[in-house]
Amino acid sequence: MTDTVHEERLSYEEAVKYLYSLQKFGIKFGLSKTSNLLNAFGNPHERQNYVHIAGTNGKGSVAAFLASILREAGFRIGVYTSPHLLRFTERFRINGREMSRETAAQLINELRGVVVQEEPPTFFEATTAMALVYFAREKTDLAIMEVGMGGRLDATNIIRPLVSVITNISLEHQDFLGTSIKEIAGEKAGIIKEGVDLVTGARKPRVVKEFRRLCQEKKAPFWRIGEQVRYRLTPSGLHYYGLARRMKGIRLGLKGHFQARNAALALAAGELLERKGFPVSREQVRMGLRNVDWPGRMQVISTNPEILLDGAHNPGAARALASALQEEYRGRRVIMVIGVMDDKDIREILKWIVPLGDHIIYTRPQYYRAAAPERLMAEAASFEVPGEIVPALFPALDRARALAHPSDVIVVCGSLFTVGEALPYFDPEKYSAEE
Repeated sequence: MTDTVHEERLSYEEAVKYLYSLQKFGIKFGLSKTSNLLNAFGNPHERQNYVHIAGTNGKGSVAAFLASILREAGFRIGVYTSPHLLRFTERFRINGREMSRETAAQLINELRGVVVQEEPPTFFEATTAMALVYFAREKTDLAIMEVGMGGRLDATNIIRPLVSVITNISLEHQDFLGTSIKEIAGEKAGIIKEGVDLVTGARKPRVVKEFRRLCQEKKAPFWRIGEQVRYRLTPSGLHYYGLARRMKGIRLGLKGHFQARNAALALAAGELLERKGFPVSREQVRMGLRNVDWPGRMQVISTNPEILLDGAHNPGAARALASALQEEYRGRRVIMVIGVMDDKDIREILKWIVPLGDHIIYTRPQYYRAAAPERLMAEAASFEVPGEIVPALFPALDRARALAHPSDVIVVCGSLFTVGEALPYFDPEKYSAEE
C-alpha cells in the first residue's frame, strides 16, 4: 500500500506517538471511520472468525481463559484487549505473544497512509483497525475481540462473530453510555447480532429480560450463566454443568472466587465454538484454565510479604477484590497502595477496599488522568483507616515494604495504570515498560 499523504516513515516510537495524538479527537461513537480504514485495506476482517466480548468487568479474564483453552487445543488465537499495562503492543497478542514493535510501526505507517485528513479516526478506531488487519494477515484461526466501551457503536462492533459474550452490566462511563442500567445494557446489547449465539453472565432481572428480548428479536440463541449453564466453586475446584459438558474439580490459574464465573462464561463460549468447528478435549480445557496468564488481576508477584496486584479500577472490580481479600487473607494485616484515575467513581471504589486495609498509602501513577493522592485521602477520610500520602508510586511501594512484616499482605490496586507502572518495580526483567 503506498503512503500517499505522508512520505516519511515513522519509527516505532514516533508511530505510537502519532496514534496517541489521535486521542485529541476524543471518544466518538460510530463505525464509519473504522469501516473506512478497513475498506482501504480490502476489508480483511470479513473473512475471519471472531468471538466478541462486552461487559463492565471480566472481559479480559474471559478472553484470557478462552484463548488459553483454544491454544491448548492447537488453534492459532488472536486476542485484542485494552488498556495495556506496560507496552502498547500488549493490546495485540497471538498465542500469548504480543505484536512486535516492527509490525506495529509498519501497520501504523500504513494506516497513516490511508487516513483522510479531514476525517481522522480516534485512537481506539485506529488500534481496532490495526488489530483486524494484523489478525487477518497472521491467519489466526479465531480472534477474540474485547469491546473498548459500550458495544453498539464501539469500533469493534464492525465484526460478525461466531459467538458474542456479555459478561455483566453495572454503571460505568455514564457520560457516554447513559445514566441508567437499562441504557447501559442497551448499549452493550448492541453487539447482539442476527442469528449469533449470545452467552451472558448478567444477573439483574431487567438486564436479563432486555437481552432475552433482543435475542428473540434477532433470532440469536440466548445462553445464560444460572440458566442453561451452571457452576459451583468448592475447595476441590470449579464444577461446571454446561450445555453438553459436565466437569468437576477444575483448577483455575487466576485467583479470586469471582474468576469462577468468568471461567464458566469462557467454557460456555467454548462449547458453542465446538459446534462451529473448534473441538477441544476435556484435558485441554483443564490445562487451558490452569495455565492461563493475565497479569495485573489478582496477581501474586512476591511472597514474604505476599504482594498482590489487582486493577480494581471500577466499583464492581473493587467489590470483587474486596470479597477475594476476605476469602483469602482474613486475619492478616493488609497494607494497601492505592492510585485511582480522576474520572472514576472514586468514593465508590474506595468504599469497598479501604475498610479492609490496616494502613493505606495514597499515591498516583505517572499518567495524566490520575487523581491527586490528596483527593483520594480526603474521599476515604470517613472510613477512619490510618493512612498517608506518598506522591510517586515507586517510593510508595518502598514505603509499603518498609512497613510490612513477612506475614503481612501488600495490595497494590485502584487502576490498571497503577498496576502496570508497579510491575517493573517488582520484576524489571520480565516487565519492561515503554517510555
